[in-house]
Amino acid sequence: MASESIPLASKPRFEILDGLRGVAAMIVVLFHLFETYSSGPSDQIINHGYLAVDFFFVLSGFVIGYAYDDRWRQMSVLGFFKRRLIRLQPMVVLGTLIGAFWFYFGDAPGFELVMQTPWWKLLLIMALGCIMFPTPPSMDIRGWQEINSLNGAQWSLMWEYVANILYAMFVRRFSTVVLALYVGLSALLTIDLALNFDVFGLLAVRDYAKFTVIGGFGLTPDQVYIGICRLLYPFFGGLLLFRMSKWRIRIRRGAMSLCSLVVVATLAVPHIGGQSHQWLNGLYCAVIILLVYPAIVAAGAGSELKGRKTTALCKFLGMISYPLYITHYPMIYVQMNWAAQHADAPLGTHIWVAGSIFIASVAVAYASVKVYDIPVREWLQRKLLAPRQ
Repeated sequence: MASESIPLASKPRFEILDGLRGVAAMIVVLFHLFETYSSGPSDQIINHGYLAVDFFFVLSGFVIGYAYDDRWRQMSVLGFFKRRLIRLQPMVVLGTLIGAFWFYFGDAPGFELVMQTPWWKLLLIMALGCIMFPTPPSMDIRGWQEINSLNGAQWSLMWEYVANILYAMFVRRFSTVVLALYVGLSALLTIDLALNFDVFGLLAVRDYAKFTVIGGFGLTPDQVYIGICRLLYPFFGGLLLFRMSKWRIRIRRGAMSLCSLVVVATLAVPHIGGQSHQWLNGLYCAVIILLVYPAIVAAGAGSELKGRKTTALCKFLGMISYPLYITHYPMIYVQMNWAAQHADAPLGTHIWVAGSIFIASVAVAYASVKVYDIPVREWLQRKLLAPRQ
């Protein structure tokens, strides 16, 4: 029997971490809704919402270590890749299809390429997005040079795949000492990006996002470098956190509430330092990524969840977290277009539209799990992982 076909027993879930992932995903949706009305990173409401991606990477690294570190005698590299594709790819496909459906409804100022895109090119980009093929700037059909013009949020999934490949091919074999050294060196990249030291001379083109960690969504040299900086420390720091079991933090009461409040607070803090001391904002980002988010994950993993209602809420938030993140952004494009076309509409109308899109995003995420994601993943598991006779 091929090792990739050996069934792996399910492990208990860290339900607090599932809940925190859902909380962060909802903040991301709010961050993007407010971004429509922002003139730049310094005045954005829910100002540091972009740090949710770095939090997701810490969570992912921890969970990957928990799920697979002790299973490599039962599983081949091919089997690992199959399992990760089954878990992630169905929603990537759905997010791209939703983006294609709404594409021509997103003809907002700044997106002039939308109405210049013929149907056949839209289908081509859709097909490339469904197989997770990152498109270069020359194939941009919206105007933001994203790796997937139909679903901007897909960029972080590309880096998630990169992390999975690095883990399976190399990092899983690292001893704890070597992994710690690797994570320490990766921390220097985080500091270089957040504090804009620009050691490699790649960040000068992003003055608009100086002293933030915003970026990683394109294939230009600066965006690729930003993606690497944002990926390596959080993801493999999460893996190191899993292996160092003594680093768990136990909160006896209200762990979910306390950790959720800290996550929300870190994402909602206004821009720090103003124009004269922007480096303070970069320092804040570095501290949150390097210290605070690993501590939150250590607390979520080390604490117990009490109460049936809280447990049910965490399960719900965990269930919709990934679908919500990967399907909401096409509707944000539509909101941008509506807001641009109705700039003079009353404030209450803008709030109504944004609130409706938020509710619709959650509803689409929930429906996609029940109607699409779970059945498709079960079918793929039977086809790709069922024991061979």
